[in-house]
Amino acid sequence: MVWVRISKSDSLLFMFLFALPLRCLQATQESPHVYTREEVRSHSSPETRIWVTLGCEVFDVTEFVDLHPGGPSKLMLAAGGPLEPFWALYAVHNQPHVREMLAQYKIGELSPEDKVPSTLKTSDPYIDDPVRHPALKVNSQRPFNAEPPPELLTENYITPNPIFFTRNHLPVPNLDPETYRLHVVGPPGGQSLCLSLDDLYKFPKHEITVTLQCAGNRRSEMTQFKEVRGLEWNIGAISTARWAGARLCDVLAKAGHQLCETEAHVCFEGLDSDPTGTAYGASIPLARAMDPEAEVLLAYEMNGQPLPRDHGFPVRVVVPGVVGARHVKWLGKVSVEPEESYSHWQRRDYKGFSPSVDWDTVDFDSAPSIQELPVQSAITEPKDGETVQSGEVTIKGYAWSGGGRAVVRVDVSLDGGLTWHVAELDGEEQRPRKAWAWRLWQLQAPVPAGRKELNIVCKAVDDSYNVQPDTVAPIWNLRGVLSNAWHRVHVHVAP
Repeated sequence: MVWVRISKSDSLLFMFLFALPLRCLQATQESPHVYTREEVRSHSSPETRIWVTLGCEVFDVTEFVDLHPGGPSKLMLAAGGPLEPFWALYAVHNQPHVREMLAQYKIGELSPEDKVPSTLKTSDPYIDDPVRHPALKVNSQRPFNAEPPPELLTENYITPNPIFFTRNHLPVPNLDPETYRLHVVGPPGGQSLCLSLDDLYKFPKHEITVTLQCAGNRRSEMTQFKEVRGLEWNIGAISTARWAGARLCDVLAKAGHQLCETEAHVCFEGLDSDPTGTAYGASIPLARAMDPEAEVLLAYEMNGQPLPRDHGFPVRVVVPGVVGARHVKWLGKVSVEPEESYSHWQRRDYKGFSPSVDWDTVDFDSAPSIQELPVQSAITEPKDGETVQSGEVTIKGYAWSGGGRAVVRVDVSLDGGLTWHVAELDGEEQRPRKAWAWRLWQLQAPVPAGRKELNIVCKAVDDSYNVQPDTVAPIWNLRGVLSNAWHRVHVHVAP
């Protein structure tokens, strides 16, 4: 047996054991056998062995089914047929090392008469995805994940919808607002609700400005220190919008829910799903959901407009002060459960670990799911490697802290942290314990005479006096989440 590690997107992240059957190795050393599609179709169960095709090649993947990182059910969808329509869901499949792995299971080729592409091959789950703004820096096309460039990110306190960072785990559903229904499961003795958009509009409309940040924001800096697994986000997996909708606590109360003495969780299920019907899901504690001061929304507007499709049209959850992974988009179902969501993204992803934990020793059950995020800041101007003029330099950026904790100060250094300046904070005044949105900041500082380069650093402090760590090393983790070390930009000074 051979151990193989595969870097996958945030949505499918596993380490798996790749078993290499000796008979397959021997088969690759001989002239390939030729099979018809009919023969391939007859091998679609463990009893008959499980064959699949990719292009004109035939593979026996029986020994690999239980080890498939996405789960056996996903691979079984292709049993007896082509892999193409299912591989199209995850771009990671097209990486060379995955192709090399599959090659070990090759047993032959399709008959020339059967090499006509299957009609399934044209089934592209992403073909109906919306058009995106060309300024976005794309980190993954399928599913689509992208961030605005730093120079646009802090141009406005409110991020324009077209350049708001996009984090998708699956294809974007195309939902009809006329037939859309949100199912809210009631408690025993209560009433379950089936709400149309018009029904949601009847609840009191609530508006709040909220910053959303992906748990993987600034992951690229962790990767520079030591390899991690996940999308290579820079500093742009964060954005701010004015959201409007019905308060979740009002909707839950309408269904008969109330706070209970025992621990409970509100579970959300999206209408985005993979070919097995597995939907994106997440959960938050019931205590937060039922607290009017927490201002959790079932949002249907973003910056005064209906939600764009990439951001959850027609309804999404907005959980102020909490990691973006819990802001479930394309919301289809809400229920109150004694335990948190069993979704992969709640139980087996978006958790932090010690730098000592690796993929051989990780135990996802040992760590809590990320909810509130730590204090964060980053420099958006100037960019790393840029040349600035001598005399005076203008430095801009953003700062934010989770849980409604207000940013009270941003410190900026031009010499790598030896000396410091206090930046000026811009943006909306923040309310105590309800500082849901970022502060933009800027500093105009003299460039020390004779300096040929500047090592600019920023760090934020929140109202609990939490401050960012100075380096990545002590907070590094195998998933590359919660990256909030001092942000550093190295620039040159014009002669």
